[in-house]
Parts: sequence; structure tokens; C-alpha cells
Amino acid sequence: MNVEDNHTLHVLWKNHSILRRLTPDEINYLEELVEIRTYKRNEIIFSQGKRINGCYIVLSGIVKQFKTGMESREYIFRLAKAYEILGFRSVLSEEPACNTSSVLEDCTVCYIRKECLYHLVTTNGNFAMDLLQVACRELEESHSMITDMAQKSLKERLAELLLMLRNKFGVNEQQQLNISLSREDLSNMVGTAIESVIRLLSEFKNARYVAVKGRRIAILDEKSLEKIAYLNK
Repeated sequence: MNVEDNHTLHVLWKNHSILRRLTPDEINYLEELVEIRTYKRNEIIFSQGKRINGCYIVLSGIVKQFKTGMESREYIFRLAKAYEILGFRSVLSEEPACNTSSVLEDCTVCYIRKECLYHLVTTNGNFAMDLLQVACRELEESHSMITDMAQKSLKERLAELLLMLRNKFGVNEQQQLNISLSREDLSNMVGTAIESVIRLLSEFKNARYVAVKGRRIAILDEKSLEKIAYLNK
């Protein structure tokens, strides 16, 4: 492993909410075995239904996770950024991957083989508990998304999605979201046709809730979006 990779790992040990509680010996153990991998936009890290032999921690870039349904339609349920972990539930359950993880923005990941993950889970109680908490949070997020799909209108779901993206990825000096999403990606996140997302974005733009320039979306009126999404009753 080169000097740059070692530096990357030291940043990971310090910042990752799970790995920061590893012991020095466990960090040394991982440094000998983990791999730093890079992926370009649209590359697949792992695919739904395929066996995976390790988990991945995002170091930079953005990864979209989606399930493929009828007529090969994607349903994007998560966008993972730096220091978020992918694939660990399928590894621990010894089942095929339950989703596909594809690169949205060029990324670097830390690959941890399943033998390493098993070792840490069985020897470090703090690590095992933190991993369980991550699994519980992901389950709660999935339940919330299912509830939204069943109970909220498309307009409410899109408003809530834009607010979620702002909270998770932040904005630049022009108040544009620090993430670039196609209309297709947006439609696959709220569960509708591309044409419906285009129509609603135009409606939000005309009402001056947002500004739209290509794939870049700026949040202009957060309070109005909160009211639409029923986040500020």
C-alpha cells in the first residue's frame, strides 16, 4: 500500500463513526488487508442478486443504491457519501446483494473483505453495536420512504427529497445543491415518471421555491418547501 493510501486510511480511522472505535491493533490488522479502489461515474460496485465477498466504505464521491423492479425500472432508495458503508448487511447475512450500488460521482472506496468484517464483529463489541445501529437507521429510513410513497402526494415527496438533499449534501455559494442529479434519477427517487418530475420542477421554479440550471438545483425558499412536504406543520 502506498503513502497516499495510508494517509487516506488514517483519515478514515479518525472520521468514520464505526471504525473510529477500533483498537490500534485492529487498525494495524485492517491496514494489511483492506484495498483502496476507484470507480468512475456509472460504474457498478456490486449488483443486485450477486454474491459479494466484502463491504465498502465510501471515501470520496457519491454512490447511488437502487433496486430494480418491473420492466427494469430503478428505485433509488439511498445516496451514499463519504464515510458511509455499503453492502455489510448482505455480507453478514450471507445472502446475495439486495440492491445495486452504482457510482453517481467518481468515487474512491475502502474494500473490507468479509473475513475481516467477521473478525471485527466477533472481537470488538463496540464495533458490532455501532454496525447494528447503522443497520437500524437504514431500516428506519426504508420504513419512512415506504410510508411516504403510500401516504404523500408526488408534490410532497419531491419537496421533501429536495430538502433531504440540501441537508445531506449542503449547498454552494449560489445555494445550489452539492449534488448533480438527472431528471431520471429524481424520478427514480420519488417513484414517478420523468415527465412528472419535469412538470413539478417547473412549477417550483415558477413559484420561486427553486432555481434550475441544467442538473443544478438551488433552494430559494426552504420554508415553502417545508410547508409543502408537511415538515413544518
